[in-house]
Amino acid sequence: MERMAFRIKGMCCGEEIAVLKRQVGPLVGGELNLTFDLLNSKMTVVSTDETVTPQKVREVVAATGMEAVPWEEACASGVCAVEEGMWQRHGRLILCAASGALILVGFLLEAYRLGSILEALRERPADTLGHGTAGIAFYAAAVFAGIWYVLPKAYFSARRLQPDMNLLMTVAVLGAMTIGQWLEAASVSFLFSLALVLESWSVERARRAIKALVDISPTTARFICPTDGDIEEKPVEDIPVGVTVLVRPGEKIPLDGVVTRGITSVDQSPITGESTPVVKEPGDEVFAGTINAEGSIEFRSTRPASDTTLSRIIRMVEEAQARRAPTEQWVDQFARIYTPTMMALAFLIAVVPPLLFGGAWADWLYQALVILVIACPCSLVISTPVSIVAGLTSAARNGVLIKGGAFLEAPARIKAIALDKTGTLTFGEPSVQQIIPTDHHTEDELLANAAALESHCTHPFARAILKLADSRGMERPQAEDFSILPGQGAQGTLHGKSYWIGNHRLLEQWRHETPEFHETATRVEDEGHSLVIMWCEDHVCGLMSISDQLRPEARETVLQLKRLGIEAVVMITGDNEGTARKMALATGVDSYRAELLPEGKVRAVAALQEDWGHVAMVGDGVNDAPAMAVASVSIAMGAMGTDAAIETADIALMSDDLSKLPWLIRHSRRTLRVIKQNIVFSLGVKIFFIAMTLWGTATLWMAIAADMGASLLVIFNGLRLLRIQQES
Repeated sequence: MERMAFRIKGMCCGEEIAVLKRQVGPLVGGELNLTFDLLNSKMTVVSTDETVTPQKVREVVAATGMEAVPWEEACASGVCAVEEGMWQRHGRLILCAASGALILVGFLLEAYRLGSILEALRERPADTLGHGTAGIAFYAAAVFAGIWYVLPKAYFSARRLQPDMNLLMTVAVLGAMTIGQWLEAASVSFLFSLALVLESWSVERARRAIKALVDISPTTARFICPTDGDIEEKPVEDIPVGVTVLVRPGEKIPLDGVVTRGITSVDQSPITGESTPVVKEPGDEVFAGTINAEGSIEFRSTRPASDTTLSRIIRMVEEAQARRAPTEQWVDQFARIYTPTMMALAFLIAVVPPLLFGGAWADWLYQALVILVIACPCSLVISTPVSIVAGLTSAARNGVLIKGGAFLEAPARIKAIALDKTGTLTFGEPSVQQIIPTDHHTEDELLANAAALESHCTHPFARAILKLADSRGMERPQAEDFSILPGQGAQGTLHGKSYWIGNHRLLEQWRHETPEFHETATRVEDEGHSLVIMWCEDHVCGLMSISDQLRPEARETVLQLKRLGIEAVVMITGDNEGTARKMALATGVDSYRAELLPEGKVRAVAALQEDWGHVAMVGDGVNDAPAMAVASVSIAMGAMGTDAAIETADIALMSDDLSKLPWLIRHSRRTLRVIKQNIVFSLGVKIFFIAMTLWGTATLWMAIAADMGASLLVIFNGLRLLRIQQES
């Protein structure tokens, strides 16, 4: 399977993407093999056909009036600028300004010739005699300056017999010139050109918002050279993994790493949206793009510059644009039917009244041109992608990484939420509370043997046991023949004897506990603690009680979710019934499911799907992956710096702030509301003017003003989402 990427020169909005899908799709085996990044003017092609070469793709793209440049060639300098050179960057604006200036000159000449500005504004008869030669010349020049970028696309659209907005505008302008409406033809051309300039500006603004993420990270870093101990400064991409990097107060941290020396507070808001600095001391992780607020620190780099948390966020945001939202897909499909339908309607308006009812050809041709202008789907097509990109970028600024438009819309439809307990409702860092040895074992012996088995595990309970053993400086025996019992515990050989470690449920299955031990274990569980029990071939060695601390914002978050109309907030956990019940009461969830193995969590989420339809699963992105895959939308909690969480979930909350969950739902609903507003407004304006045209009261002036106004309003309405901040 070959993957090819191209920079598409001339791809400015969703209309060009639709054209490329129609033309390139059949070549590569369908539209599903194409993805587009509008902000970077990028098209990616995936094809299993060996006959599909980059040259063939370029030829097909050239037939649309656009140009495909291989991505590697376009980015050879290391900077993938959308356009290069002054004319490529500003040509559209220059011609738009020239068109407006030529109209002004032509109008002033006409006003001078006719002796009055009002006379120059008066509608002329449907021939060229109503204008002076000089005025016509300037108006004609204004027309072609305004539609210079549109003409090639209109030509290719006509040749393919697939009308688009470029063809609509070109036909309308040429038609107005044909019937002698030179001023209106020039005005339509100029205003359409202005609308495209503003549309391009809106895309550029969204592009700059994403580029701001790139600018967060410094380009150089100071590090201690491993060979001679000298301090050197180099570009971050040249800094090797494992070296010690120095950061002074007020500087940005250039790479991901672990603090080795110094204590400071770090402003992580550029990545996580957190409002307060986080204290960092030796052993704590730091992330590229965050700001060292107070003391000087040294840290050991753990990732190259190309693989930092910030780099992955930027890649995810850019790739998210290719995952199109359902609303965006609907708009594309609607536009394919809508544009030719409007062309057909304009044709009928031009010919039916004169042929059947004796109407004046010039008058009805003029009304047909009005239909063509107002029918331009520009505002409809651009409204959704601008809103989606703005919503994705705003979420990233607030520490919420959403992997595509589909996942941006999904939280707005959620009816139920399943919340994992450990690491989601709690801090996910449980600690050992009690050690109760039995059968002549000592506390230290029990802890050392447990640590020997748990040293092979990554479960939070295992980390709690290991942390306590390390703090006491214990030497652990070597475990042999080790194996994990998924969701239950582990087993191994210590001192030549088989040992097991796991939860109470596993012990009950082995039928090794005495009534006295069962009573003790049940009492500890009823206090809300989780149990880790160890036993060997002939007796139980003892138990350790472990508990986790509830996040302070957990109860308020659950309350806000209910206020937002979430019908069911359910906690699912592998913990015992007593611990689960205690946490459920503390958080205020509607219900809970306890003692669930991974497949049990899958069944619990599937049951919620049957009851409520749209369900979100919030977990750590790794242990809960099977259940998250079943949910309508999966959300990883506390994913900053966790590769697997970012990769597996649809949405990643980049900090440990659970309050981002209600914010995400509000943001999703707000974005969906803006998109719907834009669609309804765009279609409403067009329907209103089509009705006015059928009554014969609409003019080209009105149509182009309404179309441009609609485009501007939907663009600015969508860009409002960039200003959304974390709500308190």
